[in-house]
Amino acid sequence: MTKNEEIARAIALLLPAFLLLGALGSQYLGGLYPCEMCHWQRWPHYSAVLIAGATFFVPGRSLRASLVIIAGLLIGLSGLIGVAHAGVEYHWWNGFTACTTTVSMAGTTAAERLAAIMNAPMVRCDSPQWKLFGISLAGFNAIFSLAGAFTIFALMRKTR
Repeated sequence: MTKNEEIARAIALLLPAFLLLGALGSQYLGGLYPCEMCHWQRWPHYSAVLIAGATFFVPGRSLRASLVIIAGLLIGLSGLIGVAHAGVEYHWWNGFTACTTTVSMAGTTAAERLAAIMNAPMVRCDSPQWKLFGISLAGFNAIFSLAGAFTIFALMRKTR
């Protein structure tokens, strides 16, 4: 792989990994429960990490380059979902869902499940829990993901 391809591969692996680390850290350490749209933004990043990680094990430069581009597309998809979510948070348009829950129902009685549901935090997609400089976590995901995807594509284009 060329130097540009190596940089693109590193971005395709590290950017979604760090964004997921931040999201999971804010959830489990910071108590910021994700809404449904937050979860939607995570799935493309999980896939991008796996696909970019696979580039270290597959033979052939063209296959590795194709996987880096696919990872870049997934990162861009997460960024677009982030734009949609930020738009819902800023009330530019209506969201698809109202709330979600983080309650686990495994191995509990009906009464315990009902109590867990009633005590579960309700997280609305249109209400950001945290902002920095007026930008929500969905907004930051959109900015970093779209910038990262653009950078990956620009680097991969220079190699062709």
